[in-house]
Amino acid sequence: MGIEVGGLLGLIILALDIWAIIKIFDSGASTGSKVLWIILILLLPVLGLILWWLLGPRGGKRLASS
Repeated sequence: MGIEVGGLLGLIILALDIWAIIKIFDSGASTGSKVLWIILILLLPVLGLILWWLLGPRGGKRLASS
């Protein structure tokens, strides 16, 4: 994988992480829950984003409707 592709993937992941953090701030979750999700996304950007998408504030509804 070239530098260009790696850099592009990095930028996409960064943009998605920032989007997720903004959504977390706007959610109705408790402050403690918000802090834990943000820490998880900052420490593990890809895995944290995937986990938030699956298990986040509306994750249960998303999984139940599938």
